Amino acid sequence: MLALTREVSDALAACQLTHQARVPIDVGAARVQHAAYEQALREAGYTVVRLSATAEMPDSVFIEDIAIVFDELAVVTRPGAETRRVEIPAVTDALRPHRPVHTIQPPGTIDGGDVLVVGNRVYIGISSRTNADAVLQMHALLSPFGYIVQDIAVRGCLHLKSAVTALTDDLLLVNPSLVNIRAFKNFQVVEIDSSEPMAANALRLRDRVIFPSAFPRTAERVAASGLRLSLVDASELAKAEGAVTCCSLILNT
Repeated sequence: MLALTREVSDALAACQLTHQARVPIDVGAARVQHAAYEQALREAGYTVVRLSATAEMPDSVFIEDIAIVFDELAVVTRPGAETRRVEIPAVTDALRPHRPVHTIQPPGTIDGGDVLVVGNRVYIGISSRTNADAVLQMHALLSPFGYIVQDIAVRGCLHLKSAVTALTDDLLLVNPSLVNIRAFKNFQVVEIDSSEPMAANALRLRDRVIFPSAFPRTAERVAASGLRLSLVDASELAKAEGAVTCCSLILNT
């Protein structure tokens, strides 16, 4: 099992922001938190491969946005923020030894944070970063492998996975104020605690879930469903509109 990550750029404080006010980011603290996140991946049995970043890549620690990895193939995205496209080549090169690589073509734009994969269902958020043309391209790439692609509106947050993530193939973690929960009628859901509106992002691994320590009430709800939690501090990265799924690409090799 492999986890691709990318180092925290010196320029993290110049990150893209859509729904949050800009506040000071301690890059040193972000690096410490990111290293602890990588250690949590190692403890879960994953080999961590960290890519380098430059000052021209302030958002590059959020590597999830640059690709979506399936068992059969990897799709390299065309990020909605044009400045992030400089991140593409190194991620593409890192994926090629492990998967056939396909790319989203203009005028399609898509961020990996808008793509939720649950079993053979692929939900794609239509957001400020992801458009309908990219959804059509994803359908063409994935339908031959039996995946069902469905678009869904995103409201009040940056990405779909700010509003909903998978805990298992049958169980989702959802903030119902940010996404239409009826779109997931075939699943059981854990609703976040309403006092923790940014708590819907959890990283599902083989035998546990990585979850931000900043949301203890929601963590209790997830743990009550019988799942093993690995809590991490992601508070500095959250200032850049990042979360725990954002910081890795998980490959089951």
